[in-house]
Amino acid sequence: MSFHGDLREVLRGPRFRRLFATRLASQFSDGVYQAGLAGYVFFSPEQHTTAGEVAAAFAVLLLPFSIVGPWAGVFIDRWARRQVLLYSALVKAGLAAATAVLVALGWDGAPFLLAALLLLSINRFFLAALSAALPHVVPHDRLVMANAVTPTCGTAAAFLGAGAGAGLRLVGGDGLLGTALILAGAGCGFAVAGLVSLTLGRTELGPDLVAASPRVREALRTVVAGLVDGARHIGERRWARDGLATIAVHRFLYGIATIMTLLLYNNTFTAGGTAGFASFSVTMAASAVGFLVGAVITPWARERMRAGTWIAVLLVGGAAALLVFGLPFHASVFPVAGFALGVVSQGVKVTVDTLVQRYVDDAYRGRVFSVYDMLFNAAFVAAAAVAALTVPPSGVSVPVVTAMAVSYAAMALYWGAVTRRSAVAQESPATAG
Repeated sequence: MSFHGDLREVLRGPRFRRLFATRLASQFSDGVYQAGLAGYVFFSPEQHTTAGEVAAAFAVLLLPFSIVGPWAGVFIDRWARRQVLLYSALVKAGLAAATAVLVALGWDGAPFLLAALLLLSINRFFLAALSAALPHVVPHDRLVMANAVTPTCGTAAAFLGAGAGAGLRLVGGDGLLGTALILAGAGCGFAVAGLVSLTLGRTELGPDLVAASPRVREALRTVVAGLVDGARHIGERRWARDGLATIAVHRFLYGIATIMTLLLYNNTFTAGGTAGFASFSVTMAASAVGFLVGAVITPWARERMRAGTWIAVLLVGGAAALLVFGLPFHASVFPVAGFALGVVSQGVKVTVDTLVQRYVDDAYRGRVFSVYDMLFNAAFVAAAAVAALTVPPSGVSVPVVTAMAVSYAAMALYWGAVTRRSAVAQESPATAG
């Protein structure tokens, strides 16, 4: 069945429609809020953004995914999920209003970043509760359909919200009051999401506790033990270990490249503001196209070469793109570099995902992928911290770009050597190590 057919099928259920409406209202508001946050922190016309400010903003955006995510399930399996949705949405509304006031007053320091960090952390609980609640509103034979359509529609709602945020900026202007208007608008949307959740019964979304649940302290210990077990298992599986190490280093380098691009478009290529945001969006769109191309060509490439060979080819391409299209530091060719790194990013990730799935025992996959997710986001946060110390406000740094290209080349040489010594495609999962 097509996507639209799947969506029509699951929308026939009234309880699903109510939960779905809660998701759409919240994720639309997420898009509005993140557009306001990004436009203010990265492209504020009142100041030239520094690498340190960008690093702090990325930490706010990504640390919740790295730190809060693994623990969210401990609580949403013990509290009424409808209440999690309601109170999370209302707290987010309050925090969005608080950040709007802080921006309007020009207080954009630690209190502002702390409020934004709390909002995005609480959002992890909201999204986890939505996923956990889905089986309570959809028949089991339609669950695959629901899982296919809801994240896609949620992402589309977030993009629409970002567009709405841009529209609010046209109304309010590039100044502080314009940003405050966007953040306040997001707060209203969060409140609406909370009200929509009230159309569902308090206990309608579970959890269905047939026995006394473990104490929170015991559950937290279980999460820690699971992460440790997952990390230990990765260490015993060479191909999974090398793959995750490559992902971490690539994500680190990609993070530095992203921060440099932000600084270039804000402080060097343009004077910031709306023009800077629009120009930066072009490069990010090129990178997104690169992600799509990487996802499409990787299966084709993997039919013709080993996993390690394909990773090496991609990494060589990343090094070449940085040297040829990055080092000139010219706005006309930077989108090409963005496209190339998008291809590298998605191509490497798809290949490493396959290596992890193939060479990790099924009993450990959940724990391993929890470690994977934390590593994926933590590497980007680490990149932000390093960029804050090494990248100038202009974004122009020949030594940094050269070091990044050398790092890609070194990883490519490693994968080429490993692949020559051992045929990945012929090594069985049972003997991998």
